[in-house]
Amino acid sequence: MKLLRIGDPGAERPAVHVGDSHYVDLSDVVDDIDATFFGVGGAESIRAVVASRIANGKVREIGAQRIGAPIARPHQIICVGLNYSDHAKETGQEVPDEPILFTKSPNTLVGPYDDVRIPRGATKTDWEVELGVVIGSRASYLESTEQAREVIAGWVLVNDVSERAFQMERGGQWLKGKSAETFNPAGPWLVTPDEIENVCGLRMTLDVNGVRRQDGSTSTMIFDPYEVVRYISQFMVLEPGDLINTGTPPGVGMGFRPPIWLHEGDVMELAIDGLGRQRQTVIGPR
Repeated sequence: MKLLRIGDPGAERPAVHVGDSHYVDLSDVVDDIDATFFGVGGAESIRAVVASRIANGKVREIGAQRIGAPIARPHQIICVGLNYSDHAKETGQEVPDEPILFTKSPNTLVGPYDDVRIPRGATKTDWEVELGVVIGSRASYLESTEQAREVIAGWVLVNDVSERAFQMERGGQWLKGKSAETFNPAGPWLVTPDEIENVCGLRMTLDVNGVRRQDGSTSTMIFDPYEVVRYISQFMVLEPGDLINTGTPPGVGMGFRPPIWLHEGDVMELAIDGLGRQRQTVIGPR
């Protein structure tokens, strides 16, 4: 099942993607795809309704409607740094012994086709195609990766946009370079685990202005998504609807010599097998 949210920012309606360009509206069944939705069973709670509406032809065309992030603003966005062996190599850093964790402001979350805004004072804005994990039930101190599988609601394509000057040159934590408005496009769908046969073998790509910059695979992850969820649960309580960005493959702007940074007017297009595609235009500061 592919869950999505359609509508203007702040007024998105929950839905399920059907076929190439249609959807089943669920706004009369659930309020939103949020913590409450996951708390009452998530995707399983709507399967019968969706099947019935498809069988009765109650589907609608997406058309020109905006697609928002497939989850409402989460309680937290947690990120994993240097989680791809080939990306660690391109940055000249050692492969970590344990996952490197940092957080990103939840209000960075935007839709897959929304603009990405360069923040004031930024000089080194960068891109990162990533696999996102959405948590489906409250979890802490998970004892195994099998237990971690049970709390995952699904997978989502994300762009972990970063301002490297803020991140690397302004002291303190990475949070400052990760939390500008619009810095976490997500979607178009939240794909339930039954739809993806092997999440550790997905191709992921990102183009800037039609030039391929990232072309990697989740197979080169150092810590797979299940281990990431298990590990994080040892340090904090994971809530339904939380989003985890699991790291990026090589090809980020700071990895080039000389580095390549985003500028106003640039267009990013990214994709992960089975999780759809995104497209964002870069706009200037407020």
